[in-house]
Amino acid sequence: MSKKYRYFLFLTCCCFNGIFAQEAKDSLVIQSKFRFGNTPLELHTKYVSNSDTLEIETFKYYISNIEVQFADKTIVKPKSNYHLVDIENPASFSIPIEKKQNKFISKVTFDIGVDSIASVSGALGGDLDPAKGMYWAWQSGYINMKIEGKSNSCKTRKNQFQFHLGGYLKPNYALRKIEIPIQKNQIPNEEINIIVDLGHLFSEISLKETNSIMLPGKAAMEIADLSAKIFSVE
Repeated sequence: MSKKYRYFLFLTCCCFNGIFAQEAKDSLVIQSKFRFGNTPLELHTKYVSNSDTLEIETFKYYISNIEVQFADKTIVKPKSNYHLVDIENPASFSIPIEKKQNKFISKVTFDIGVDSIASVSGALGGDLDPAKGMYWAWQSGYINMKIEGKSNSCKTRKNQFQFHLGGYLKPNYALRKIEIPIQKNQIPNEEINIIVDLGHLFSEISLKETNSIMLPGKAAMEIADLSAKIFSVE
């Protein structure tokens, strides 16, 4: 390979890398960051909440109908409506919206869960593929949020707890809408860090008393209400 050709390849790679870096920098991204209280949330790590010592083994949920509103009242949305965020899949933590517009963000709204339209449409593809393990059946629809783990407080098989929150028929409609106002000039229009604090949820639960929710119902609605409070902006 000649020196001239090697130099050409070097310039080409630099050019492409520069373009890619510029596009990444100019993108508006919603980024999920997981915590348990004041510490990062990691799977198979012991945490203490109230009188419970617990470990998280599974945590994933749907986020949908995302809207980012700017200070001038304009709104942008991602191209895809349904996103499965899975703590075991780091690629799912980032949801691109569009190119940044050099405007300040005033609020972010989104739903936790899958709406009734998608639920009655039957199993779909992409993040809504049943192979993702978040689909019950057409009668019950999708699981909006799945939290599994173990705790010695649970007098269950292998001390396991399971919270599968879902349901699209009233009065057991588990989808929850989240609206997070942004303080003026708080976030530059580049990356919105959504803090997801499971510690806040478990501080409201006694695992000795509540440790298995597998179907839509009153108990699922109560935990869904609590789950809506775990989201905030950094």
